[in-house]
Amino acid sequence: MRISSKIAKAINDQIAYEASATHAYVAIGSWCERTGYDGSAAFFFEQANEENTHLLKFTHYLNNGGAEAIIPATEKPQGKFNSLESTFQVGLKSEQTVTKLINNLVEVAEREKDRATYSFLQWFVTEQIEEETLFETILQKFEVVGRDKLAIYQIDQSLASIRSEIMTKRVNQQQP
Repeated sequence: MRISSKIAKAINDQIAYEASATHAYVAIGSWCERTGYDGSAAFFFEQANEENTHLLKFTHYLNNGGAEAIIPATEKPQGKFNSLESTFQVGLKSEQTVTKLINNLVEVAEREKDRATYSFLQWFVTEQIEEETLFETILQKFEVVGRDKLAIYQIDQSLASIRSEIMTKRVNQQQP
């Protein structure tokens, strides 16, 4: 399989965004950890691992397709936040951006009639539906439970179980 230069450029752009998202989630996790939100810190550090895994999937895809994966430098991510809720708003916005970028990649693959890349991208399409839903669900908790100190504590503590449920669901979906 040979990857076209248009596909390679689009995927390298995605690699750059995945690298930035990885660093952004580490920065958010770091802020949460410093602020005492241990559940949220663990959640965002795991999100960073997930984004890094995506970066590697794209990197391997290009390398194995005869194209060059370009690993970019990234800008310093935001490191201070107004509230725990605002960290999840930043996360949702990032995931919505990734969804748009993945959809654009799918369109490039369709225009290039690159069936292999189109097929490869379908996993990311499904992943983004799950990611946006996850962040929306967490943000709903602020509406339902509230924003006082006890409510925020409960939301923070619930993140470990939310993450566990999502990971269990993903594993179960991957099994034949």
